[in-house]
Amino acid sequence: MTAVGSGAWAASEAARRRTFAVISHPDAGKSTLTEALALHARAITEAGAVHGKSGRRGVSSDWMEMEKARGISVTSAVLQFAHRECVLNLLDTPGHADFSEDTYRVLAAVDCAVMLIDAAKGLEEQTRKLFDVCRHRNIPVITFINKWDRPGREALELLDEIEREFRLRPTPVTWPVGDAGHLRGLVDVRSPERMLRYTRTPGGAHEATEDELSAAQAALEEGAEWAQAAEELELLAADGAVHDQEAFLAGRTTPVFFGAAISNIGVRLLLDALVDLAPAPGPRVLEGGGTRALEAPFSGLVFKVQANMDPAHRDRIAFLRVCSGIFERGATVTRAASGKPFATKYAHSVFGQDRSMVDVAYPGDVVGLVNATALRVGDTLFTDTAAVFPPMPTFAPERFAVARPADISRSKQFRRGIAQLDEEGVVQVLVSDVRGDQAPVLAAVGPMQFDVVAARMAGEFSAPLRLEPLPYQLARATDAAGAEALNRSRLVKGEALTRVRDKAQLALFPNRWQVSSFEREFPQARLDLLLAAHE
Repeated sequence: MTAVGSGAWAASEAARRRTFAVISHPDAGKSTLTEALALHARAITEAGAVHGKSGRRGVSSDWMEMEKARGISVTSAVLQFAHRECVLNLLDTPGHADFSEDTYRVLAAVDCAVMLIDAAKGLEEQTRKLFDVCRHRNIPVITFINKWDRPGREALELLDEIEREFRLRPTPVTWPVGDAGHLRGLVDVRSPERMLRYTRTPGGAHEATEDELSAAQAALEEGAEWAQAAEELELLAADGAVHDQEAFLAGRTTPVFFGAAISNIGVRLLLDALVDLAPAPGPRVLEGGGTRALEAPFSGLVFKVQANMDPAHRDRIAFLRVCSGIFERGATVTRAASGKPFATKYAHSVFGQDRSMVDVAYPGDVVGLVNATALRVGDTLFTDTAAVFPPMPTFAPERFAVARPADISRSKQFRRGIAQLDEEGVVQVLVSDVRGDQAPVLAAVGPMQFDVVAARMAGEFSAPLRLEPLPYQLARATDAAGAEALNRSRLVKGEALTRVRDKAQLALFPNRWQVSSFEREFPQARLDLLLAAHE
């Protein structure tokens, strides 16, 4: 195939792709919705429950033992499946704020986001933060109001909150018949003359049965609930709350869907909307300006590195979002950071923990490059014409602890494990000449990251560790002169360390008062704010 023909084919295949993330506050039902979408797309035959209780399976996207035990997602996962002639790449993300960096990296690799809202709780702290990231990255957002089969708030009240808090016009595409906790069915706003009624399956393991009622039947059988829903839809239409595709893609509106993921209610309508409404991949912004066209030679962004997903093989996989051109397994590409060639011999299509060999991938697809030890999070790969995509964010850590091997005879495994977790971005690893590499300082956004480190070091690397908390809460970027000043200060309690990942100098302080004291003592010293995950 000629270069021109290859570019046209890449653009044609990209039009069939939908690459999106599911984002939410913890416990809003994100992993359950992920399973439900895969179930309705016939990618799996039985959905699991998030907590895996009473003999139920855990969700396909939660493969880590800690995730299965706690019933939460602590790392992002990739699920690829087909629906209505389209290929969907679903990136499930951690909801907990302690894992913000992983979620932010995933959002650099998607074209759309599904924002999940708990019908009872409405907009929560982490939802707000993640939406701000979507707005900053110009990612259009589809909203799914979940758990409508449980008691909750009024539908109109939730729409008002979305508009007030996000300055985003909600435009319902589906609407509930019956209040939260008394769901009678759903109305597809595009076909308001009918109602969809659902019959749940035990445990939500299979699709809910969906029956269609005419408006006359709905009025007869549902009475006041149908009349209320019809009246609310009239009010919304009169107020102009009608889906507009251009406004949605521009980030001015959000299509809204109602349902219950654990009961598989309303999930099919959301899945269809991802095909009909979510944008296909487009040109990607380059570092320094300009864009990389879909038709350009191959380029891709490494947005995640994960080791030991398969306990039987103990390998390492780098997740690559194809941004332009055609990815071909076995081709030799260039790693932009080093300018050196990289062979793509082992490439997999990923579905949670499961994977299969992939020979070709197109813009929007996510490819797992196995045993890609040279690759790091944020790397750009390309062929022919050079390309570099913007760097991934690194957040200001707020928790610090010295890590030491619990068994000194396992020191080699300890160093290897810490290095691997640093490269994956599980934590930031800081070092100093005083402590050496036998006692690195682990820096995290939140304490649960330390739990992940401890569990993985013991389970995957056979190197249990001891963590000794340090009394620091703030980090600032500095330089060699600032680090030297902090280490010789007699008035300030602080410490300067080097971040292994990028060799950046970080100054650590116990509180803002100590920062101010240092600035007064050394007014010429450099202290720069770092990007904060909790702002």
